[in-house]
Amino acid sequence: MLNFIYYPVSAILWVWHKVFGFILGPDNGIAWALSVVFLVFTLRAVLYKPFVKQVRTTRQMQELQPQIKALQKKYSGDRQRQAVEMQKLQKEHGFNPIMGCLPVLAQAPVFIGLFHVLRSFNRTGTGMGQLGMSAEDNLNTPNYVFSATDVQSFLDARLFGAPISAAITTPVAQLQAYVTENVPELPSRLNIILVAAPLMIIASIATHFNSRASVARQSEAAAANPQSAIMNKLALYVFPLGVLVGGPFLPIAILLYWVSNNIWTYGQQHLVFRKIDAEEEAKKQEAITRRNDNAPKPGARPDPNKKKGSPAALKTAESADDDGDAPEVSLEKPQPKSSGSSGGSTSKPKQNRPQNNRGNSPKRNKRR
Repeated sequence: MLNFIYYPVSAILWVWHKVFGFILGPDNGIAWALSVVFLVFTLRAVLYKPFVKQVRTTRQMQELQPQIKALQKKYSGDRQRQAVEMQKLQKEHGFNPIMGCLPVLAQAPVFIGLFHVLRSFNRTGTGMGQLGMSAEDNLNTPNYVFSATDVQSFLDARLFGAPISAAITTPVAQLQAYVTENVPELPSRLNIILVAAPLMIIASIATHFNSRASVARQSEAAAANPQSAIMNKLALYVFPLGVLVGGPFLPIAILLYWVSNNIWTYGQQHLVFRKIDAEEEAKKQEAITRRNDNAPKPGARPDPNKKKGSPAALKTAESADDDGDAPEVSLEKPQPKSSGSSGGSTSKPKQNRPQNNRGNSPKRNKRR
């Protein structure tokens, strides 16, 4: 049913086993453990860009919280209108909530696929997803892209004396599948505990510190939200405790997956957040520099030409364009003309009075 997940996961695991098996030997437990670890690293490398988008989406969501709350308050009685306005707000700001969930949604199928592929190396159980095979049939049956030879190599591999697909609670009947011609001893329960218990503790601590790093980067408004406060408590304490409680039921390889995934997440978070913080700081400095360049110096009048698009700047530009076409106007006062008959006396210039139609009226002509 989920073969479209199982085959790609087993193929990536097969490739890494060939790489480390060539160096350390195909039956080496460390080679199989490194194959699981680099399966995680391969997935997380593919999901690096979606993770960056997730961080940016989270930051953007925190910035839009005041507007979102305003819309919820404004359209509290109209859910349909509220949803429309929320979609409009998200579209205006290029906000996509799905990007915030994509990395988690992509990791879940891989976790399920790896869990199933690892369990399928030992199909002697009778529980859900098990086939109840005999140890001999299981040894000669391929496992997705792994051949029967690879299955035998996996069953022979030991990580400090423990099979990596065995769990602390694995029944003795299923442990019989790990008894082969190359390794005739039954795996010790003590060896499984000594390998699984430290991995459980490391996975729990790593989960707690990753959650703490995420909570520390939340804004004060987001942290004050009651729903966010509940989720923060779950992430900080309940989820790490769940790893300790559920660890005995998980195969050692799944615990390796959990530890390596948390280690990658911890390093990637610090790298991505540092990069985004540096970008935002650079944008702030650029905005401050631009504002200082446009601001007038102390004691000087502001220059309207520096503010593009302002009315003063447009008026200045228009007047500058009109100066090239306007005729020159002399600002000197005209000298009064001298009259020869008055013996050098100056006469007042005649003033041009506006003419009207009073002299041309019919009544005035009749009197004349």
